[in-house]
Amino acid sequence: MTASREDFLELYDQQLRTDAETPSALSVERLDGLRLVTFAHGRGFITYPRFTDQEPKTLAELAGPALDYFINQPEITRVEFKTRGHDHAPGLHQQLLSLGFTAEEPESIMIGSMQSLFSQRPAPTGVELRKISEDHEIEAMCAMVDQAFGEPYDPSTAQALSARLARKDGMELWVASVDGQMVGAGRLEPVAGTEFAGLWGGGVLPEYRGRGIYRALTDARARSAVANGYRYVHSDSTEYSRPILEAQGLVKVSTTTPYLWERS
Repeated sequence: MTASREDFLELYDQQLRTDAETPSALSVERLDGLRLVTFAHGRGFITYPRFTDQEPKTLAELAGPALDYFINQPEITRVEFKTRGHDHAPGLHQQLLSLGFTAEEPESIMIGSMQSLFSQRPAPTGVELRKISEDHEIEAMCAMVDQAFGEPYDPSTAQALSARLARKDGMELWVASVDGQMVGAGRLEPVAGTEFAGLWGGGVLPEYRGRGIYRALTDARARSAVANGYRYVHSDSTEYSRPILEAQGLVKVSTTTPYLWERS
């Protein structure tokens, strides 16, 4: 029987929130229903289980005390408050803006069968797909992905990924190269204790889009995941990748919007 959108959304809420989101956390504190997570390199992260209208306090009421927790730690320079479109969150958007957060672009939460991502087509001619693990390769990959999304290079991302690989928690980094130049990349992140693996960080340089490179990277990661026993895939997808994943059988179950605060 084919799973419905509601089935996938229930799986998402049961298996992919809270602990599953933060495998590399340095510490986790709880504030009512919120989880206040500290990562390396001065990063804070606020997440929570699904909120309905039955909680004693709303997300908007908890946002200020949650940010205060991080403000009182001088080493924290950046905080992300992760929101989901299907949570009960009256007034949260305006409250976060008033606290100094900036809303990033919404992304689609995509869920589906991992095997639905298998492609029947070979990788595009001249494109090499491979996993990487060396520090210099990771730095090159991160610089390329930042370029693909029009963002400045942030060396802390490469440092965090190198540290993750050293823990051997199952994460894989895949790149696509043309004539020795990295032109696309993406991560595979198995979620411990669940049936899911995530596809993250997928990006292709603008001049190489439309050639099937993203599809090939997706296929390689999906086959690796199934070989390691993972049944479902999840991804927070931009509008570049959402139509591709929908065409391959994934279902949009909700949206997620990150709100970012940076210490001035």
